[in-house]
Amino acid sequence: MHGENSALTQVIFGWDPLWVSSILFVLTYLVIITEKVNRAIVAGLGAGLMIMLGVLNQQDAIHGIDFNTLGLLTGMMVIVAITRKCGVFQYVAVWSAKKVDAQPWGILLMFSVVTAVFSALLDNVTTVLLIAPVTLLITEELKIRPYPFLFSEILASNIGGTATLIGDPPNIMIGSAAGLTFNDFMVNLTPIIPLIMAASLGVIYLFWGRQMQATLEARQRIMRFREREAITDSRLLKQSLFVLTLTVSGFVLAHPLHMQPATIAMAGAGLLLLLSSYRSSAEDQSEHVHSTFGEVEWITIFFFVGLFIVVHGIETAGVLDLLAQEVIALTGGNLTVTALALLWVSAIFSAVVDNIPFVATMIPLIKSMAPTFGGAEALMPLWWSLALGACLGGNGTLVGASANLIVAGLAERAGHRISFVQFTLTAFPLMLLSIAISTVYVYLRYL
Repeated sequence: MHGENSALTQVIFGWDPLWVSSILFVLTYLVIITEKVNRAIVAGLGAGLMIMLGVLNQQDAIHGIDFNTLGLLTGMMVIVAITRKCGVFQYVAVWSAKKVDAQPWGILLMFSVVTAVFSALLDNVTTVLLIAPVTLLITEELKIRPYPFLFSEILASNIGGTATLIGDPPNIMIGSAAGLTFNDFMVNLTPIIPLIMAASLGVIYLFWGRQMQATLEARQRIMRFREREAITDSRLLKQSLFVLTLTVSGFVLAHPLHMQPATIAMAGAGLLLLLSSYRSSAEDQSEHVHSTFGEVEWITIFFFVGLFIVVHGIETAGVLDLLAQEVIALTGGNLTVTALALLWVSAIFSAVVDNIPFVATMIPLIKSMAPTFGGAEALMPLWWSLALGACLGGNGTLVGASANLIVAGLAERAGHRISFVQFTLTAFPLMLLSIAISTVYVYLRYL
């Protein structure tokens, strides 16, 4: 670790790199939490200052960026941006509403399950962007309050996203840093997800399920919807499903193929761009590629770039080594205590601050505990605790995960404001319930 510290002699005015990096890190976090300045700007400025003040040089900074995470996110965003144009998500939503005779509670159940499954296979932010507008349309036709539906979709998106490597950005980061494959996540995290989902939906039913009523006339209006009409481009639908199947198969086979997830996602994105535009003229192709890239969440990508550099700054300065020693002293070097403490701390923190910066800080902290617990292999329970805590903790408040804020934004635009306090009063206890279930699971399975 301290071999890297040769770069630290350059810190401006000979100040202590430990203090300079810590102060920069805390300031960056505080400004991100206030949400007064866009988070990509804050992270970018924080990263620039880490380099300019001499905590890192430019090469060290680039070394700190996890390009596997960035490539995987960008590739999947491109694939989804093209796929959504064919209307398949609207098709699935209308089809599932009709399957339950347009009964409000049935629709809530179906939409929650669809959201969870799509969140596991695509990612939770994209999924809610596609499902929430259809939900608002259907609840308007049924003349019922959309809030319980949107609430359960927020929960389902974060619970479903926990299940796989690609479902939630924290998992992408953990997988990349710890060398965990798509299959590792499937084997270790997916089994507990249906139980957490069922428990959450059970509580939601007790809250709202029984008083959900819609008139026969309103339900017949939904039954008259034609889901086939949602499919706007059947050729694109076939191309998208083909590429999505190939990409997910690639994730499953990544280990024997010796491929990183970013390579697979970027190859899938390139193939779908080619298939969806090769028949067009050169000008149309440029237009198509331009509009597709316009739908990539560049704010998130650049936020990651800055954040990785800021965290690498405190790591290089030795701050995280000191913290790791403190944590180990507190938990007495006991793996069980450390894992369960990590699960609860990451859940509470991720509810209060966005789970991405929290996970970015925790990854090198956990890595530096390897010597205490007997090597990298012994850290497995800690990685799964961090993934469960960070992803499920995102359900605790409206700012806990990006998906929550997107649903709140869409609802507000449609005239249904979701209040922070109202959401937290119901969501936080449900989040604690999911962490309690995870505690039993982690303890019985790993400890």
